[in-house]
Amino acid sequence: MIVNGIGALNLKPGLGDTATDLLQGGVAPAASGNLGTSFAEAVSQAASKTVSTMQNAEQVSMQALKGDADTRQVVDAVMSAQQALQTAVAIRDKVVSAYLEVSRMGI
Repeated sequence: MIVNGIGALNLKPGLGDTATDLLQGGVAPAASGNLGTSFAEAVSQAASKTVSTMQNAEQVSMQALKGDADTRQVVDAVMSAQQALQTAVAIRDKVVSAYLEVSRMGI
């Protein structure tokens, strides 16, 4: 199976891990004639998933305040949002670190 883009990272697919889901950003195996997604598209999809996870946690929290959601649902949504945010921050830190390392290289 050939995967292009950021999905080429071997992150134990199939475990349902939020970090893996965010990094893969919906990248599918390359089909005949399909080149997969570009890095920019994969990052964009990961950011969109992070934002939607955060919005979902906010909506579930508001529903709980109204008495429409269970405490377990709120905890699950908030923990998922926290994990997504930590993943996004870690990715940002790695990108900034890589940029700084490249900028220090001599020409």
